[in-house]
Amino acid sequence: MNVTISLPQPADRDYTITIDELPPIRIDAKAVIVTNPKVSGLHLQRLLERIEAKEVYIVVIPDGEAYKTMETIEFILDRLFDHRLDRKSVLVAFGGGVIGDMTGFAASIFQRGIDFIQVPTTLLAQVDASVGGKTGINNRFGKNLVGAFHQPKAVYIDTHWLKTLPKREFAAGVAEIVKMAVMFDADFFCWLETHDLNDEKSLKEAIRRSVELKARVVNEDEKEKGVRAVLNYGHTFAHVIENFSGYGTYLHGEAVSIGMVMANELAIAAGLFSREEAERVRKLLQRYGLPVDYSIDSADRFYEHFFLDKKSHDNTITFIVPESIGRYRMLAGPERELVLSVLKRFEKGNEG
Repeated sequence: MNVTISLPQPADRDYTITIDELPPIRIDAKAVIVTNPKVSGLHLQRLLERIEAKEVYIVVIPDGEAYKTMETIEFILDRLFDHRLDRKSVLVAFGGGVIGDMTGFAASIFQRGIDFIQVPTTLLAQVDASVGGKTGINNRFGKNLVGAFHQPKAVYIDTHWLKTLPKREFAAGVAEIVKMAVMFDADFFCWLETHDLNDEKSLKEAIRRSVELKARVVNEDEKEKGVRAVLNYGHTFAHVIENFSGYGTYLHGEAVSIGMVMANELAIAAGLFSREEAERVRKLLQRYGLPVDYSIDSADRFYEHFFLDKKSHDNTITFIVPESIGRYRMLAGPERELVLSVLKRFEKGNEG
């Protein structure tokens, strides 16, 4: 099946998300596939059999969030110049969210912008990171603080790649599916409670519904000036967790899982969300082995780190929280003491 991203002006930026077996990809120019050692070792030959281009080059970069840096971007750019790419050339992001973010960012700045295609190989990238044109890297101040909105020309989602995905990586993608359901679709959440995503038919349906929800949001708000910010449910907390743990302890989806639990606690403290519904979310996350607990060294330090988030404005942070399953609230500038009271529940010695 196909899902279309329909973007406002300028024209010719619409693109199709294909959810099916990977079709032939025809590129009338040079192409560079950006991937990592794990994905290339498992799947590169299958991708190469489906790409037709004037010339095809491979750039392999280290695997993991810790390498999502400007140094890696410079390495990619150097290889593009080595291969004499021009403004008609195309990059192909072949990997998970880290590969997609960095390939898209490199494409956005090489010769002031060239096309790129997403071929996501993790569940998280398929349902979230590959759709919508957010690209970027991390630095010592936080996650994705350097980047650009640069939409792909196409996204090809093939569940074949997921057959070799480790259990942890699969669960990390489930966290993003749960996020979409909690924020936008109560019926979808109920469906998730009664279906097993380890079943291929159910998995494909969950991917389809998640991508359709994400596409609807991006079509309405490409550059996160309104409803797209709701996709950050759980992420404001998660980005601090990832930064404090050096981008190595938790996968992104695992941090988001913890972040959703924290956001739910804030919603309960603010009188917006019920304990019963929060437990439903927690149980669904736990069913897939996702972490839901976290120990904070200092609630005050954790709180101050929120203000390095790119979503803060005029020393005010907006938290995305649920009002009920399927309905969201943008909680702008809650009282410091309210947020601290929630964070202190997660301080070492107070967990649980």
